[in-house]
Parts: sequence; structure tokens; C-alpha cells
Amino acid sequence: MTTTSSHSHSLSPAFPGRAPWGTAGKLRAWQQGALDRYLQEQPRDFLAVATPGAGKTTFALTLASWLLHHHVVKQVTVVAPTEHLKKQWAEAAARIGIKLDPDYSAGPLSREYDGVALTYAGVGVRPMLHRNRVEQRKTLVILDEIHHAGDSKSWGEACLEAFEPAARRLALTGTPFRSDTNPIPFVAYEEGNDGVRRSAADYTYGYGSALGDGVVRPVIFLSYSGSMRWRTKAGDEIEARLGEPMTKDAVSQAWRTALDPRGDWMPNVLRAADRRLGEVRKSIPDAGGLVIASDQDSARAYAKLLREITGHGATVVLSDDTGSSDRIDEFSHGDGRWMVAVRMVSEGVDVPRLAVGVYATTISTPLFFAQAVGRFVRSRRRGETASVFLPTIPDLLGFANEMEIERDHVLDKPKKDGEEDPYAESEKEMAEANREEDEDTGEQEEFAFEALESEAVFDRVLYDGAEFGMQAHPGSDEEQDYLGIPGLLEPDQVQLLLQRRQARQIAHSRKKPAEEADLLELPAERRPVVTHKELLELRKQLNTLVGAYVHQSGKPHGVIHNELRRACGGPPSAEATAGQLRQRIDKVREWATRSH
Repeated sequence: MTTTSSHSHSLSPAFPGRAPWGTAGKLRAWQQGALDRYLQEQPRDFLAVATPGAGKTTFALTLASWLLHHHVVKQVTVVAPTEHLKKQWAEAAARIGIKLDPDYSAGPLSREYDGVALTYAGVGVRPMLHRNRVEQRKTLVILDEIHHAGDSKSWGEACLEAFEPAARRLALTGTPFRSDTNPIPFVAYEEGNDGVRRSAADYTYGYGSALGDGVVRPVIFLSYSGSMRWRTKAGDEIEARLGEPMTKDAVSQAWRTALDPRGDWMPNVLRAADRRLGEVRKSIPDAGGLVIASDQDSARAYAKLLREITGHGATVVLSDDTGSSDRIDEFSHGDGRWMVAVRMVSEGVDVPRLAVGVYATTISTPLFFAQAVGRFVRSRRRGETASVFLPTIPDLLGFANEMEIERDHVLDKPKKDGEEDPYAESEKEMAEANREEDEDTGEQEEFAFEALESEAVFDRVLYDGAEFGMQAHPGSDEEQDYLGIPGLLEPDQVQLLLQRRQARQIAHSRKKPAEEADLLELPAERRPVVTHKELLELRKQLNTLVGAYVHQSGKPHGVIHNELRRACGGPPSAEATAGQLRQRIDKVREWATRSH
């Protein structure tokens, strides 16, 4: 089949998600590439993986338009994760002349419609109703964010039952991995050399490629640490600093202490985020911010803090009801500064003007994190940047540093002895993240504790896999150095600017007397954030290397450890930080290779 330009035949000039600059009549290169591949192969099933914000809707509707126009299919069914997204699809389709009924519930479809828009939950309730419709007329089924079809066994089974007879199925996702091993319907899995089955996409357009094409914004992550104090169920008072090695339970409790709206951490981080938003609005006047909260009470409390900080009310979105859909639309088309939403795991919040985010939830699955960050990356004009504020939590910093890694959904999780796969989160946690209710989830029962006090300290900036900055107090000139980065910058300019800011900070710190330093004056790369377990691993690794060097050098263990301390500085290895241990590991390796 020849590919001609006829597949743009019914695109109106107002078609959504067109290239944010340049001519309006063209599809983006990746959309055209995916379309060409589809038209060439004419497959029954096609999985397109495109990073959030790249324009999956545009690609899918252009394809739907072509298939309808060439009578390959007679009707279209779109399945989306949420009510809000379902309506968004119907509106986008209407703009290119495809009429989808977003309120369809049963019975024959009115003749004025070309198809329906449903939710996965809706299909789960009446799969046979939809199967009958699909069997009667040749149907294209678009499964948006198809990883949701694996959310519950019943949803996956319902999708298989309802859409098994479909003439064509187009599966779309921005995050093709799940935190569990539920297979995703209509997705092909291929076994690799390691015997592990992974999802096989027919077309992939990752964040790295989209960034290079200027389709998505670069993301600057600003991470905050600080001292936390809380009381455990047993009545013990514990104090710890975010970012210091801790057990999993302690990390969880310190994290929740930071997010408590009554402490000092949240107000300071919201103030910093609003200052960043103010900077961005100098070049993008309608830029907006989004706080992602864990529950309704916190969301209301954060909105109150934002009113005190900014003098303006924030839009609060509490659940996936009709009212919230209207509030999201209103915020999207307005120019208000802040929106506060609960969980927001649904990909449904498409507000292109969102440029600053605060990750104020304790959900730590890579899927949720990727979807949350996806709210801020949609580019409208060249040079826009996105900024996301986070607590210094090892998992989150790990996800932030891996933004550009393309992932597939892994069905088999090989486990080495005692090794935890960070993506093998429990199904329970993922189900929790995908819940649409935002009432109190009972999470509090897991660690009954009381947050006592918290303080915030600017910790580091993460960008493109690298870390910058020394710690700074909220409101200080050093913090402002990073908050004041211009809102319009090319990706390579961001890197250069961060390097310069850090160099200036280091030079300034060297001029100050040592006794004035009340914070750790080391650049971020020398202060790696690790878990308690990783710290133990580093100590073990150092001891193994020292043991090997004992045989090589003939010197006792203690002598080698002392020589390492003299060469690298710092306390005995039992008290050394991860950065100091890594330095010593490198040094002993250097000695070992030199003496060969």
C-alpha cells in the first residue's frame, strides 16, 4: 500500500497537539513515522509507546481518520483510564470531524456518532455489551494508556472479552512498564537472551528523542532535605535528616513528616516553588504550578498555605468527578498560579501550561513518578523548561536520574539472591496509586506515628542524569541562584548554567571562614543519596577490596584503612558517608592496579 499525504485529509487547522512551532499542517516527525509504519504493515494490533506530552492523541486520531476514510473500519471505540480523559478524547476527535459519544451506556448508538469513548472500569462492568457492538461493525479500538488494562485481573479479562473480535486495535502508552507482572492485553511479549519476556512495541518515541526534537521540555528537579522529628507507635522520638541512609521504615516516616502541612518543610518548599514559578512566568506569563498531594486533608491544607504565600486562592481538585473535570478545564484555560490535586496518577490532567510541580505524595512506584512528571513536560514553544520539587528520598532521586531511560514492561522478574528489583513493587502499592478515591486510605495504620517538626534545606538540582549544588537555607541567595534560572532555555544551556551556578557557590563558600558553615558544603556529586542497605553494601565492598589488597601489599587491614583515611580524609569507615566510602573504594583500586 502506498503512503500518501491523504491521511491528513480531514485535519482542521485547530487540530490539537500540532508541532508547537513551525507550520500547522504537518504532523510531528515521530507521528508521521509511526503512521507510515502502520500504513505499510496494516497490522491488526499495534503498540505505540510515546513519552507523555509527545502527542499520542494526535497520532491515534489521524490514524482513525485514515481508517474510517478508507473504509477499513466503520466505527471507533476509545478506552481511557478516567472519565476526564474520556471526555478529552471525545473533544479532540470532534475537532477533526470524528464524533464519539462519551456518555454511551447501552443500546444502539445514535446514527450521528462514529463511535464511543469509554473507561476501562466501564468496559469491566459490561464487556459483552461492547463485544456485541464490535462484532456487528468493523471497529478500530484505541486503548489509551493500555497498562491500565492490567490494573486488575477483571479489567484485563474484560478487555480481552470485549475487544477480541475487533478488526483493528491500537494500543497507546507513555509508560509501558507496570510495577507488577500482570500481562497487558493485546501486547506482544518477546523473550530476551536472559529468558525474560518484555513488551515489544511496534513504534517507540522516548523522552530522550522527544527532548532532542523539542517536543517535550527538559525537567529540572529541585530536591530538598532537612531535619525531621517524629514519634513512633512505641512512643520513641526519632530525629533524622532526609537523604541520610535510613531503614525503609524510617525513610517512610521521615518522608511523611516532611509532607505534614503543620511543619516547616512544606511551607518552605511551596514558597520556593512559587518563587520558581514567578521566575518562569517572566518568560511564560500563563505558566501554572501543580502540587500532587496524598489525600484530601493535605490538599486543602496545602491550598491554604499557598493562599498565605501568594495572596491568591489555589484550584483544588479532589477526585475524578464531573466537578473536578470542570475545575481542571477552567484552570487549563485560565492563568491562575496554582492547582492542588490528590494523587493525580490518572494521566487525564492535560494542562499544557503546567511548568512547576511539587511532588508531595509518598507514592514511590516508577510508574506513578513517570506519570506525575509527564504532567509538566508538554512543550508549547521552544526553550520552555519544567521544574519539579521533591524531597531528598533515594527512590525519587533514582527515578529523576533515569528520566531518559526507555523501559519495557517485564513479565518475568529474575531475582538474584537477596536482591530487590526496584521496579518489582507490590501489586498492592500500584493498586493504591491507581485508586481514584482519595479518602483516607488507612495508610496511616501501617506506621501509627506522629510528625513533630520538620525543617527544609535546599539540597541539590538534578538534571539530565547529573547533580549540582551545595546545600543552602531557604530564602538564601544561594537557593535563589537555582530558583532564578530563566524559564526559557535550550537543554544544553540548562546544563551550562547549572555548572556555572555550582562553581560560583563553591568559590563563595571557600572565601567564608570554616566556622560559618552550618550546612554540608560539598557539591551534590560528592554527597550521594543512598539507602541504609546501599551504605552497608559500600562498606562490604570496601572491606573486600582492602582484604584483597592485604594479600597484594603484605600490610595489615588496619594499616591500609588508616592510609586510606589519610589519603581521602574523613572518619573511620563505620562512620564514613557514601561519598567518602566511594572515594576510598576508588583509591584502593588505584593502589591495587598501580602495584601490579
